[in-house]
Amino acid sequence: MSRSINEHLNTQYRTWVEIDTEAIKNNYRVFRSHIDKDTKLAVVVKSNAYGHDIVQFAHEMISCGADVLAVDSVVEALVLRREGIDMPILVLGYTLQGHVAGAVEKDICITVSSFEALRDIRKQKSDKKLLVHIKVDTGMHRQGFLFQDEERLLKELESMKDVIEVDGLYMHFAAAKDPDGPDETKGQIKIFEMWVEKFEKRGFTPTKHACATSGTLLYPNAHFDMVRIGIGMYGLWSSKEVEEYCGEKIILKPVLSWKTIITEVKQLKKGEKIGYDLTEELKRDSVVAICPIGYWHGYGRGFSSKGEVLVGGVRSKVLGRVSMDMIVIDVTDVIDVKKGDVVTLLGEDGNERISAEELAEILKTINYEVVTGINPRTKRIFL
Repeated sequence: MSRSINEHLNTQYRTWVEIDTEAIKNNYRVFRSHIDKDTKLAVVVKSNAYGHDIVQFAHEMISCGADVLAVDSVVEALVLRREGIDMPILVLGYTLQGHVAGAVEKDICITVSSFEALRDIRKQKSDKKLLVHIKVDTGMHRQGFLFQDEERLLKELESMKDVIEVDGLYMHFAAAKDPDGPDETKGQIKIFEMWVEKFEKRGFTPTKHACATSGTLLYPNAHFDMVRIGIGMYGLWSSKEVEEYCGEKIILKPVLSWKTIITEVKQLKKGEKIGYDLTEELKRDSVVAICPIGYWHGYGRGFSSKGEVLVGGVRSKVLGRVSMDMIVIDVTDVIDVKKGDVVTLLGEDGNERISAEELAEILKTINYEVVTGINPRTKRIFL
């Protein structure tokens, strides 16, 4: 990020997210090159594109050449349709009965994973068929039909051929993030292949898909007709194990940076205490700065007295409690610090970098939660 752009943004926003479009293109090329030319690439843009802005990220994926966009709900899909996006959209999550008609009208494909969902669909009246992907449970035991119900399911689908079009058949891996634990994953692949055989024997020709980011990288034999890339498209690894296994030959570039500004600077004496409940005592005469960011914005209380931010390429500790809308940071070691200086919460500044994984470790969570937890009202700027 050039200094001039930062100087402009810090006069317009108190906090903002920067999205690196060159990094997006790199990550797309990585995954496209990892699959056969006939294999479709679905990009998962659910949950506000993992915190990256669902609409703008979707447009980037269209420019790159993605085949399908995958979302969590019909509500998300309708947002994309209203923005003029007419490419195939697959809803991965549960669809309320009241949203089925909207899916039919806007050519949105929904996931069906239970007999109750099929009963809800039967109640709809439309001249158009509803596009569905059938989700089967091969061992994760979340969404999906169990194999013991395959005959009942196939009969139901045959009886509903005038109502629905079975466009896809898919599953989700439970443990594909661990390269050293393939037995369960191999077992899931075997069960899925049994499902595929049953469907094809009954005349169904669905698009078959099993792999998300980890499975795509680790199990090329399970790519089938399509892969679903979520976290990897944003330049983040699905687990440390996958990064260690693939990191030397596959370069993913983090897409998102998160920034705020300094609004006040003050000098305090050793022994002074900081913030709510005065939980932190200064161990030296210090220069501290206030930033207008807090847990409302997604910078959680878990960073209290633990987190670090970057100011002028220097790591600066969070002092005391994270408030709803403010934090205090130690800028004693930053040269010529002043009001308006840009503060990097997530991303690079000079030779230093704060990663989503670093933040996740402090919070005892995963990088997924860090980026999706950034308040969606925070401005996303694609650069």
